[in-house]
Amino acid sequence: MSRMTKEINKITGAIIAISIRLIVLAFLVLFLFEGVTRGYEFGYEIFHAAAMEAEPGQDKDITIEPGAAVSSVAKRLKEKGLIANEYSFMIQAKFFDYKTNPGSYTFNTSMTSRDILQMMNENTEEKEGKE
Repeated sequence: MSRMTKEINKITGAIIAISIRLIVLAFLVLFLFEGVTRGYEFGYEIFHAAAMEAEPGQDKDITIEPGAAVSSVAKRLKEKGLIANEYSFMIQAKFFDYKTNPGSYTFNTSMTSRDILQMMNENTEEKEGKE
């Protein structure tokens, strides 16, 4: 190989190495941006619950069986169109120390997830005291 070919190969290798670093950096910046954006949106859903529809909304009936886990309740509420994100609902229940009491409920799509949790949590102390 001639000296000229070696120099061209060296320059080409340097350009490829720099290009790969720039591509990796671009993906890293994109990944961080998406992570921060989605993390903010998820946190916003937890601390500022929004209703699925504006007033007057639609009434939806749901029955919670005794012993139902918060995750199954959240899944059913999402299927009925009452909440947007079942994971933020579960975190709200844990963070704000709400319980999902069994019973038949009529919720409205204009209610926030916090309103739904509060409605299911009512009389928890009385129910626990009777048992």
